Amino acid sequence: MMLSVGTINEMNQTEFVEAFGDVAEHSPWVAEGAFSQGAFATREDLIVAFETTMLDAPKQRQLELVRAHPDLAGKAAIAGDMAEDSKREQSGAGLDTLSPDEFARFTDLNDRYQKRFGFPFIFAVKGADKHMILHAFAQRVDNAPEQEFTAALAQISRIFRFRLEDRVGES
Repeated sequence: MMLSVGTINEMNQTEFVEAFGDVAEHSPWVAEGAFSQGAFATREDLIVAFETTMLDAPKQRQLELVRAHPDLAGKAAIAGDMAEDSKREQSGAGLDTLSPDEFARFTDLNDRYQKRFGFPFIFAVKGADKHMILHAFAQRVDNAPEQEFTAALAQISRIFRFRLEDRVGES
């Protein structure tokens, strides 16, 4: 069910966090911060509030948010230990139907990436397929650490956008 901005503006903080606390993977503090920036005139204002909360957070808090995300086609996906949105998004990108060779490639890239950066590869998979994701993964695994941290935050912003667009109507 799509929520209207008007309905969202009528929510108290508890209701807001209940409705949107999972937009940022296992990090309801982002929804708490976004709530404090309401009332929202548009869905875009809501999206910006989530992004601003993340970008204004101390680097350690940002790192915790990045680390809260599951590896793509990784152990959490196999165990089913990730947010419902992540399950749906990874499935939509075909990451739940990888061939053994594709799975091995994802596992290798996940391991290399995690070892290099200390956090999982973040990619907003909605609208992408496994080939696009593997291509981006292979390109980004050799980035400089600060460049990749910035890229991870940008991808999380895209994830916020996709998840909020799925839940909130434009008016």
